[in-house]
Amino acid sequence: MPERNLDFGKFGARGIKGHEAVARQLDALAGYIATPITARRGLLARLHYLTRTDHARAAAREAGFTATPRTIRAWLAGTRSPSRANLAAIEQAYRAVRRENVARYLLARLNREGRGTRVEFHPLNQSQVTRSHQRAVEYRTLNVRHWDRIVAAWAADDDAALDTAWVDDAVVDLGSQWGQYEHVTHIGFAA
Repeated sequence: MPERNLDFGKFGARGIKGHEAVARQLDALAGYIATPITARRGLLARLHYLTRTDHARAAAREAGFTATPRTIRAWLAGTRSPSRANLAAIEQAYRAVRRENVARYLLARLNREGRGTRVEFHPLNQSQVTRSHQRAVEYRTLNVRHWDRIVAAWAADDDAALDTAWVDDAVVDLGSQWGQYEHVTHIGFAA
C-alpha cells in the first residue's frame, strides 16, 4: 500500500484519515440527539432512548450501561443526578445503541439496491507546504457500491476495521492515485 508508511504532515500538510472523515459523515447521518448530555433535556432523551424497550435495555447493558432500574428512575424523576462517570457511560451506551439501531437503515440507504452512493474526496490541505514539496491532488468523486463492511465496522466502532474496509472497498477504486486520498480534509456523500 503506497502511502501507509509515509510520515504524514512532515512538510506541513493538514488533514485527517479518510476513514475518520467517513465515520464523521456516518455519525451525522445517524442523527444523534443534539442537546448535550449535561443539560437535563439531553440526559432525559438519552435515558428514554436506552430504557424505552426491552431490546433497548438489553443493548444498553451490552454496551456497558449497568445502572439499576431504581437509579434510573431517580435520574428521570430528578431526585438524583448522575456522576460524570455515569454521564460518560450513558453517552457511550447511547451512541453504541444508536449506531446499532441505524446501521441497517444506513446500509440500505447507501447501497441503494446496488446503485451505490456518490462520494466526494476533498484533498488534504497543502497551504502550509512549500511549493517544492506540494503534490498535485484534486477533488475527486467516486460511486461506492459496497457499503456492507464499512457500515458494519462503523456500527461496531472498530477504527482499524473501518480503515481496512474503507481502503479495500472504496479508495482503491480511485486507481493508481488512491494513496493520495488516504488523508483528506473532508469526505462527503449525499445519502
